[in-house]
Amino acid sequence: MKVNKILKKFASWHLWLNLLGMVALVALLSVGLKWWLLKYTRHGQSIEVPDLYGKDYREARSMVEDMGLRIEANDSTYIKEMPAGSIVVQSPAKGMGVKEGRIIYVTINSLTIPRVRIPDIVDNCSYRVAIARLQALDLRLLPPQLIDGEKDWVYGIKMDGRDIHVGDMVARESQLTLVIGNGSWDEVPDEDFYELPPLEFDDEGMEMEEDGDLYGGEDDFVPVDPSELEMY
Repeated sequence: MKVNKILKKFASWHLWLNLLGMVALVALLSVGLKWWLLKYTRHGQSIEVPDLYGKDYREARSMVEDMGLRIEANDSTYIKEMPAGSIVVQSPAKGMGVKEGRIIYVTINSLTIPRVRIPDIVDNCSYRVAIARLQALDLRLLPPQLIDGEKDWVYGIKMDGRDIHVGDMVARESQLTLVIGNGSWDEVPDEDFYELPPLEFDDEGMEMEEDGDLYGGEDDFVPVDPSELEMY
């Protein structure tokens, strides 16, 4: 009896209709989920990252946006051989495949020249040392200005005709003129110096006076009349 009821239920079209509906719903959900994943991840589709090195940032931005990508400057540097505002580094690198909407991070050449601090060289070092220290900061040197003083000693720094001082900030590649001594002080004789007459020596190596007598020798003997002594 119970078996017959169960068989009748399996034979009911309502049951098979419900099962068929469930199978169709699962199939539709599976297809829909697969389509959404393919669309969201763009499986098998990628955009090749272009070479942006040396391009102006605004030009590169227009290019990558037309390709469906984005660009963002996250750092800057300074390379004097490259134009200001040009791209010097990019990530991801050129040729890589990325998804649409990916951000390309770039480093651009600074729009302003970096500034450096003038080191302590005035009245503190020679011309040669000053040249080495300033050139290490990418500063350019014009022919020096000579003034009276010790030869090649640094007495000042000028830029565009004005004095600059230790600690001042100047742009890299600025042209500086060092004020150095011409050596005139080195040629001035000591006020206390005077030339001594040449020394003369006798046959035994004893130093002689200008008149030929020995220095420190005994005075010449002068005979005295005894009658002259009685007067005293």
